[in-house]
Amino acid sequence: MHLKQSLNFPAHLVLAIHPADGQEPPTPVLTFAPMTRRVLACLLTLGLVACATQPKSPTPPPQARSAPPPRTPSGPTPAPAETSVEAVKPDASIDLTPVPFEVARANFIRDTAARFALDPASIEAVLSQANFRDDVVALMSKPAERTIGWSEYRPRFITAARINGGKAFLATHRAELMRVQERTGVPAEIIVSILGVETSYGGYTGKHRVLDALYTLAFRYPRSGNPDRALYEHKREQFFRDELAQLFALGKEQGIDLLSQTGSYAGAMGMGQFMPSSYRQFGVDGDGDGRINLMTDFDDIFSSVANYFVKKGGAYGWERGGPVAVMATLAPGREAFNPDDWTPTWTMSDLAARGYTPKAPVPAGLTATPITLAASDGPQYWLGFRNYYAITRYNNSKMYAMAVFQLSEAIAGRELPPA
Repeated sequence: MHLKQSLNFPAHLVLAIHPADGQEPPTPVLTFAPMTRRVLACLLTLGLVACATQPKSPTPPPQARSAPPPRTPSGPTPAPAETSVEAVKPDASIDLTPVPFEVARANFIRDTAARFALDPASIEAVLSQANFRDDVVALMSKPAERTIGWSEYRPRFITAARINGGKAFLATHRAELMRVQERTGVPAEIIVSILGVETSYGGYTGKHRVLDALYTLAFRYPRSGNPDRALYEHKREQFFRDELAQLFALGKEQGIDLLSQTGSYAGAMGMGQFMPSSYRQFGVDGDGDGRINLMTDFDDIFSSVANYFVKKGGAYGWERGGPVAVMATLAPGREAFNPDDWTPTWTMSDLAARGYTPKAPVPAGLTATPITLAASDGPQYWLGFRNYYAITRYNNSKMYAMAVFQLSEAIAGRELPPA
């Protein structure tokens, strides 16, 4: 819930063609077409894992913005939102001088203890049992997967087995899911779909010890040696260092055994693949037993995934009863519009001026973002609304969000358009 987004990776955080965020299993999650620059031009391979830790919530504009008039580009064409996440603006205030490991580790213990009121000796005792993992570095360093189109991406997620598995899972847990749907407005099939995409309904939640994964990435995040990526890689390491600190706080608050907890190679945990910070921020005690258990407690898992959708998007969090996306047409001769991000701030008039016409009625007053998918028979156009944006907060990829939406439609028994 997931990798985000300058570097605010999504609830889930990073992955390649695995199941969610940076994994190796049954669910290939290509995130950044890089999440994915953070859709990750670097991370089509990093799929933010469910970490539920992602892009920064946008500040709502006073009103929907109008489409700017066309202009002649004066330089390189900006990367579309699918890959823009990885971009990091230069910041001369950040010192990139390497800090010796022993110093960085000692500072981490001191700062984490002060920040979360923990005993420094207890942190040291746990870290002394943490291991640097070469396999984690290798997975995080894996070259970006080739860019694939929607016609190839969708079949990785929307299969007969996953659809039938989702229907069976929903039927088994219908009572708990419907309670969460009634309370939050997030449809049961959307919650189930996320779990299906992230971990195949809990079938694969990761085999790496979370402590080792985060320890490795916090202090030995892989460096490419490319000066243009130095700031990005520095921020990534800082991100994981914070997640390691959050893991200690989470262990204190929820009684999690840090020496045995497993998850993805990016440190995401549980059926919904939440990163430690997202676990702490969005986790919900759904059954009121006094503990938030996102590994085996379905009430907590369903409530937390829904809460993530509602709150992570800020002003654009999940809207009860709102649509997710509708197919559209683009007038002949018009060029597809690729906004800088997936924030749904474009009015229907804005989009009509750019040649877009929705194929289904759209409630008055809604704003959307245009989406272009490389389908088998040519470009496929969609308009994504507030709830589509809410899904991208789990993993900042237009194809990931569309896969979650369409899998939810199939689980609910609705017909899907061709890929």
